Amino acid sequence: MNKIMLIGNLGRDPEMSYTSSGIAVTKFSVAVKRVSKSPTGERQDETDWFNIVAFRNLAETCNNYLRKGHKVYVEGRLTQRKYTDRNNVERTAVEVVLNDMEMLTPKSQSQTSTPSSSDNFLGDDDSLGDLDDHPF
Repeated sequence: MNKIMLIGNLGRDPEMSYTSSGIAVTKFSVAVKRVSKSPTGERQDETDWFNIVAFRNLAETCNNYLRKGHKVYVEGRLTQRKYTDRNNVERTAVEVVLNDMEMLTPKSQSQTSTPSSSDNFLGDDDSLGDLDDHPF
C-alpha cells in the first residue's frame, strides 16, 4: 500500500497551472515539524519538507483556500519522477499526489492572515497538541 498522511504548514502559497488537456494542477510545499532527542537527551525540533501536487477540483480548492503558513492535513501517495535540470543533470523528484486534504487553520485566522504576515510558517502555537495523542 502506498499511502502517506501528513499534518504540517504550507511553506509557500500554492501555484496553479493547467495541463495541455485543461486539467488543473496545483503545487505547494508542506513543512512537518517533528521532535527528537539529541545524544545529550535535549529536545530538538526538526523539519521535513514535502512537495505536494493536487489535480482537478482538489487542485482548485487548494489554490483558492490555502496560503503560506496555513496548517493542513494532506493524504495521498508518494510518486517519483525523473527530470533533467538546467545543467543537463538527470534528477529524481519525490512528490505526494493528493487524494484528500483538510484545512486545519481556523477560518478566523485564515481570513486575516496574508502571505507576507505568515513568515513563521511552522508557528509556535501548535493547537493540535502532541501528535502522539492522535489516532493516526
